[in-house]
Parts: sequence; C-alpha cells; structure tokens
Amino acid sequence: MVVIRALLIAVLCALFSSAPVLLRVPVASAQEPGLGGSFITPFPSNDIYQVQVVGDWLAEGLLGGLTGTFNGGPGVSISRRRYPLMGLMSRGAASELASLEQTFSSDPSHIAIVMLGVQDRYSLNRTRSTAGLEEWRASYGGQVDRLMKMLKRSNRAVYWVGLPNMRRWQDNERAQRINDVIRERAYINGVRYIDAYASFLDEGGGYSDWGPDITGKSGRLRDRDGVHFTQAGYLKLAHFVERELKRDVAQARNERAIPLAGDEAEQSRVNPDKARLQAESAKAEARAKLAKGGASGNQLLAAAADDGARDQKQETGKVDLRVTGSDGTEQVVTVEIIRPAISASVIALVTRKRSDDKATHMGDVLVDQIPGGLTVMSSIVPPRGMDGTRRRLSPTQSPYFRVLERGERLQAKPGRADEFVWPRPQFTAELRGIGDEPPPMAVVPGDGATGSAGR
Repeated sequence: MVVIRALLIAVLCALFSSAPVLLRVPVASAQEPGLGGSFITPFPSNDIYQVQVVGDWLAEGLLGGLTGTFNGGPGVSISRRRYPLMGLMSRGAASELASLEQTFSSDPSHIAIVMLGVQDRYSLNRTRSTAGLEEWRASYGGQVDRLMKMLKRSNRAVYWVGLPNMRRWQDNERAQRINDVIRERAYINGVRYIDAYASFLDEGGGYSDWGPDITGKSGRLRDRDGVHFTQAGYLKLAHFVERELKRDVAQARNERAIPLAGDEAEQSRVNPDKARLQAESAKAEARAKLAKGGASGNQLLAAAADDGARDQKQETGKVDLRVTGSDGTEQVVTVEIIRPAISASVIALVTRKRSDDKATHMGDVLVDQIPGGLTVMSSIVPPRGMDGTRRRLSPTQSPYFRVLERGERLQAKPGRADEFVWPRPQFTAELRGIGDEPPPMAVVPGDGATGSAGR
C-alpha cells in the first residue's frame, strides 16, 4: 500500500506540474544473490574450489576441454569424472535424477557445470499444436527446476551451458526452444546461463562446420553429424565457460577482505596475521592482570616463557657471487647473510597497533597468490626523494615495470635521442631562414595615393 500510494502521488505531481517526473522501480534479479555478494562462496573447504561437470556427451567433451585448457590459478580443481545425465524427458529420467540427488547430497563440490538437452529435442516430435508446446514447456521447465534446485543445495554455484546451433533446421529450432526454457529457469533459480548458441554462428548468423578456434586460426569446429564438436570446438566451448568461471572466482577471492564475509574461523584462516595479533593482545592483557593481581613467580615465569617462544632466532644464509679476479679469471665468492636474533619485545614494538584491528606497516604491502592456495604478503619501503619525503610512486608505475614487463613505450622528451620527429625543429628553422630579413616587396604605383602589390 505504501508503494502504491507513493506512485499515485508521483503521477499526480506529474499531471499538475510542467516539470517531468522520473519514476524508478527496483527490479529484482535472481542472478545476483545480494548486493556486493559473490556468486561463488568466498570460503571453500580446504581453500580449494572443487568443480564437477554434469550432463550428456556434449558435457563429456566440455570436460575434456576444461581439463586441457583451464588455467584458473591455484585453488581450483576440476574433477576428471563426469556425472552422466543423458536427458530430462526420457523414460529413465526420474530414476537418474533420484540417483543424482542422492549422490550430490554428499558431494563436496562447490561449483557444478551442466550441459545437456541433445536427447531432449526428440520429445518435441509429438508437439505439433500450440497447446502441445505449452504442455511440453511446462513439463520440461519443471524438470529443469528440479535439477537446478538440487544442484544449488549446500551453497553450490551452478553454471548451465545452453545448446549450440545445429545443422538441420528441425534440430536447430528445437535447440532454441530448449534454450528458451533453460534461460528462463536459470534466471529464476539464480543459475549462470552461458550462451553457446550465439558463440558458434557464422558471419551470416547461420550454421558452419568451420570457424576461428581459440588461437584465431580457421579450423573445423563441428563434427560431421552437425551436433557435436571436434576437439578444437570443445576447446573453444571450454573457453567461454572458463571466462565466466575465472571472473566469479576472482570476485569471490576479493570478497575475503570484507570483515563480515565469514565467521572468526574463516577470517583467521585467510588472515592469519590479524588472528596472531589479536591472540598476542589477549595474552598481554592476561599477563598484565596477573602482575596487577599479585600472581606467583611460577605464573610470571610461565608467561615469560610464552613470550620467549615468539622470539626470532638467529639465521645465517649464504649467497654465491661470481666475480672477476685481478688475473682476469672468474671466481666464486661466498657471502654470508646473517639475520640477528630479535626479541619478542622488539617485534611487538615494530608491529605496534594503530587500532584494534589494524597493525602498523613499515612499508607498502604486495599480495600475490602461489600454488597450494597460499597468499604471500611482502612489505617494501619505497625510496625517498631528494627533499627527504617519501615517494608515492607505485612499483607498477615505475619505468622498469612499464617498459620491460608491460612493453609500453615511454613518451620521449623534446631534444632527446629517442624523439623521432621529422623534420627536426632546428632544420626547419634553418630552412625557413629564421633571423634573416625578409626580401622587399615590389610595389607598382597606381592611379590613387596607394599602390597595389605586384601581380
């Protein structure tokens, strides 16, 4: 009632005023689980995303393409085994869905990729009238809903790949009808729909066995039956799935930095430094209470021994350097790098807290992902300028990184050797005769008081 009343007031204001009124109605989307939320869970078990493929023979070829080309980085594992499901409208579809539901009740996967429907196109042979098509659409939509809801349990992200275009016009029309139902149900159930139909159309919008592969070269992408793919075609199909999957995985990893994304156990796993600092603060407060409350000597010694366990011990490393001796021969010199022992009190002083949930960093922090689901954090101190102030130039903006890593070309300064400008400014000045007096102009006297320039 409140929304209807607000709309009526806005319409009345528009009728009785000359100024235009813009009405914005929020649209609910089932594709996005929430504002700022990732499609995939940010905290998978064991910090590894398990991917499972479900479907028919097209899904089998898609699985081969994913395992051969997918490079999602550390923390993504694709199962080599496909869960077979040949269709949703066959006679044995009910038993297959029941078996699949029992299997996925204990399946540890976090992501499910589905591709099926080739066999379901035969169920459209008996639907000739409009009423028959509507009945088939309702029945097939119910089966798709059941499979999507079953796979989405246990907070599992589901990607559904639609059917591609086909050679025979009858099969092509049926594939489009199946894709329409899947696309609609995917939007309602919060499933990612990947359009494979438009990805394999030729320049005229029709079917072609040939086309560009993932390297850009023209090759045969479709099988001789006009339905399945060749190996190059499956690699291209896997490329479109990989693009969506890598984007969602990256968004889920970025969400780990949000404090409310997970509970304390999850945050301690992805942010161990913060958990360590909180534990040290709690122990320091406990020792202060012991000292203030008149604790015994054994208790204070136990607290001191707990502090000594966090001391950094002395470590010695060796580095071999190749140098040229006085006689011109190459020699190997071993240099020892000694890291002195640092007590826990000094470490606590250097990493003293600025606030309750953030420690003071001595330099800029660089974060990188390494294999095994681990995060490496390095701290660097940028150099200072001539005036003693700290330079805020990012390492990725340095000339070394831009030229040698990105391959960019720096803008040349005027007059420098790499300024390829032609003609040169000094040559142009010499040709124009800068500094010489201009030649006098010939004047022909006319009838009037003023003359006219020679023609």
